[in-house]
Amino acid sequence: MATYGNSSQTKLNTSHPDLITLFQEVVKYFDNTIVYGARTPEEQFELYKKGRILIKGIWVVVKKNEVVTYKDGTEKKSKHNYDPSEAVDAIPYPIDWRDIKRMHYFAGHVKMLAIKLKEEGKITHNIRWGGDWDSDTEVKDETFMDIAHYEILI
Repeated sequence: MATYGNSSQTKLNTSHPDLITLFQEVVKYFDNTIVYGARTPEEQFELYKKGRILIKGIWVVVKKNEVVTYKDGTEKKSKHNYDPSEAVDAIPYPIDWRDIKRMHYFAGHVKMLAIKLKEEGKITHNIRWGGDWDSDTEVKDETFMDIAHYEILI
C-alpha cells in the first residue's frame, strides 16, 4: 500500500477535509502524487499566463493547448485559491503527463471512492473531476480538460 511523501501530504493538508479524507483513501489503492492543494494568487497567476501573451494590457490566449487555467487568482479565483483549498490536483505516480489514459483510469477510481465515502457519511460534498465538469459521465462534451483536477461542490 502506497502512502504520500512529505511534499504530497503537505499539499493535501492545505485542502478541505473532504478532499483530505478522499485522497487518504485513494492512495491506499492507487499510488499518486498531489501536485497542488492551495495556491497563492501569485502561483495561480503564473499558471494563468501559460499559453497567453500580454497585448496592450490584456492577457490573450495564443496557444490554447498550453492553457492551464482560466482563473487568474485575483479577479477570477480558482477553487485552489481558498483556505482551505476546495480543489486538489492529483496524478498517478510515477508522473507521466502524457499518459492521458492512465489519468482517466485514475479518475474513475477517485470518483468511485468519492461516491462510496459520501454514501458512508465520511465526506459531505460531491466531488467534481476536471475531465467531466458537468458530471454527466461524458467526457467528449467538455471544452476545457483539467484531468488532474478534483474539487468539492459547494
